[in-house]
Amino acid sequence: MRQPRENLFRLLEPLLPHVEHPSRYLDHEWGACEEQDGPFHLCMVYADAYEVGQPNMGLAILYNAINAQEGMSCERAYLPWKDMSALMRQRGVPMLSLEGAAPLASFDAIGFTLAHELIWTNILEALDLAGIALDASERDEDDAIVLAGGPSAWNCEPLAPALDAVLLGDGEQLIVDVCKSIRDSRERGVCRAELLLQLSRIPGVYVPSLYEVIHDEGSTRWGRAVPREGAGAPAVVTKACIPDLSATPPVAQKIVPYMDIVQDRLAIEVLRGCARGCRFCQAGMTYRPVRERPEDQIVSATIEGLAESGHNEVSLTSLSTTDHSQCARMLNSLNASLGEQGIRVSIPSQRLDSFGIEMATAVAGGKRGGLTFAPEAGTQRLRDVINKNVTEENLETAARNAFELGWRRCKLYFMMGLPTETDEDIVAIAEAAERVLEIGREVVGRGRKSGVSVSISVAVFVPKSYTAFQWAGQLDPEEVRRRQQLLLHSCHDRAIRVSYHDSRSSLVEGAVSKMGREGFALVRRAWELGCRFDAWTSEFDFSLWEQAAADCGLDLADVACESFPLDARLPWDHTSPGVSKGFLQREWRRAAQGVTTPDCTRTSCVGCGVCPTLGVANVIQEARA
Repeated sequence: MRQPRENLFRLLEPLLPHVEHPSRYLDHEWGACEEQDGPFHLCMVYADAYEVGQPNMGLAILYNAINAQEGMSCERAYLPWKDMSALMRQRGVPMLSLEGAAPLASFDAIGFTLAHELIWTNILEALDLAGIALDASERDEDDAIVLAGGPSAWNCEPLAPALDAVLLGDGEQLIVDVCKSIRDSRERGVCRAELLLQLSRIPGVYVPSLYEVIHDEGSTRWGRAVPREGAGAPAVVTKACIPDLSATPPVAQKIVPYMDIVQDRLAIEVLRGCARGCRFCQAGMTYRPVRERPEDQIVSATIEGLAESGHNEVSLTSLSTTDHSQCARMLNSLNASLGEQGIRVSIPSQRLDSFGIEMATAVAGGKRGGLTFAPEAGTQRLRDVINKNVTEENLETAARNAFELGWRRCKLYFMMGLPTETDEDIVAIAEAAERVLEIGREVVGRGRKSGVSVSISVAVFVPKSYTAFQWAGQLDPEEVRRRQQLLLHSCHDRAIRVSYHDSRSSLVEGAVSKMGREGFALVRRAWELGCRFDAWTSEFDFSLWEQAAADCGLDLADVACESFPLDARLPWDHTSPGVSKGFLQREWRRAAQGVTTPDCTRTSCVGCGVCPTLGVANVIQEARA
């Protein structure tokens, strides 16, 4: 039974003096939508602490899209930290929205952001704290419809039993269509099953309850999802796609927080999609095609957004900002407009070429902090395997240009455990860092006063759905630790700092990424044992995940390290971002041969299938550099 809508802040307020960061739970931030008119109410939930979820651009986009509709309102909610959730359970206070302090269970629909796999236990915690059944099949007729979408929706099967519907692809229009369908179905008084069937007929909407898992000769041990007989659901749900990004509002995040957050700056999405084709990168496949905003829209939106928010920094965000065809002119225009105001312009990372350094210099102004490059692999052979189309010469030239232009600190990102990786590739990571450090010393000088330093950050590769490496197994944890030690012993200069990711959290991520719907038992058991905020190093408890796996008759390493046959029917094959499976299989074979594939925005079509499948095309403002 759906709870009545009322403001329950009076129940939460007495708890604030007893928790850390009480500002996490206060409403009335500058820029928030305060007048939440109905009759349809959606609550968007980012199931992590406020300071992590508040700057999320995807949630902000959907929040604005719903609040722009007549007769619809959208509020936000973030998962209370452990101290607050414990007090709320003790006092019988349900999880509340931020703006109106209304119980989540009183909303018509609740939307979760699937930011990454390690947030999934938090989603179960939010549902339970809200008093909503964890299993969708156990919900009452008028209970809130639980929606989800986001980057890790592409294999959501291990969470699917908790979800009523999953939105795939671009959400600006899709969330509006879904909410209108829920509203209209409620007004007609149709049953919950019919409501969900209506949602499944909206392109881009996947309704898990309309599918069953079968195990046949062509599937993996996790089986595959097919429409239930007579359900009327599509065999494959293809994502929704906005064909022209310039038709959407460029300033998404308009809310100014009370407290420090992880990205406390104005963010402008300058383009969506990436066609570089890195074979490990899920976002590079699932966000295609490339759609650039025009330079004049970006500049005017930046100036407007800064004036409204009061921020002193703007981030031009995308998967590959310096690939924007008007990047140089855009940065020059912003510098001309903002240079005397002390506004800092930042871009996420730099290309490994002279243009990348030129753009980094353009946004740095007189400041020269650290510069970040992502070679991803230590040898040219392995970079060709992963289709990272950069060379050792590119790296050395970029480093030399950066040091000559005044940079003193350089950070290099790599991955460990990539397919075909050998010890030679690991040692080459250290050699690449030592070469960059030596170039810095040649240019700047030696000794501590030079300030030259190089740091290495090494992540454990996790195979993801809809990439050329989706069939690969993850590196065994013991082997990960051996290679990490090999890297440490291969770095002979103390001026090189090495950091690497916890192989255990990567193992959990890899296991969940591989599984089908049976994985829900693992996620639920981990939550029951106390797993919360697993993406926080301080909160992650591998022993609980090990216990959960044992209770479910599983071994995490066995699951994560399993490789799939190239012709297997995968647990996520019933959804599609538009990239054809044949293209990914071809990329897998090209990887094995060390053959690279070009960027279609700079050459010709490479046959990924996105444009003809979705009826869209790359939108490039000018010829790319």
